[in-house]
Amino acid sequence: MTGKRKNILITGVPGIGKTTLIKGIAEHLSNFHPVGFYTQELRETRTRVGFQLIGLDGRGGILAHINRGGPVRVGKYGVDVEGFESFLSHLSLFEPITHLVIIDEIGRMECYSPRFRELVQSIMDSNQILIATIALRGDSFIEFLKHREDVRLEVLTRENRDSLGPILEDTLRVLADER
Repeated sequence: MTGKRKNILITGVPGIGKTTLIKGIAEHLSNFHPVGFYTQELRETRTRVGFQLIGLDGRGGILAHINRGGPVRVGKYGVDVEGFESFLSHLSLFEPITHLVIIDEIGRMECYSPRFRELVQSIMDSNQILIATIALRGDSFIEFLKHREDVRLEVLTRENRDSLGPILEDTLRVLADER
């Protein structure tokens, strides 16, 4: 796959449907044995109180919560970097059966983890196929990832959110067949 853009990053404004898109792709391409995770808001009544990690293997964890103390904070949320790194250590990202790695998301909270940054770069540098959501704006690491030569960057919008999933699924199938 030398020279191919086998790393697909999806960006867009918050709430546009990036997580919904990535979950649909994981479901439709389950025969490729995807490994990874997505994030989901934690809500109490109508108030967002944190963010939950959900592995494609069904495991879960808490990424951030308003009641979490500690030095790593994004807005009102305390980020559990140690818990996130423990969650990551249980993912089978480099198993021979794994053809597709799915990450939702490469964002500010996640990037507080040095281990996560290393894993993302290792996946992108490997033969694994990556599809991930990424923050619209971010630090130099996030911007660096978006501008790699092996990245196809897609912006999810209201206009393309119904059509982008099938297009990306077809692209991923071709990439996996070439692997």
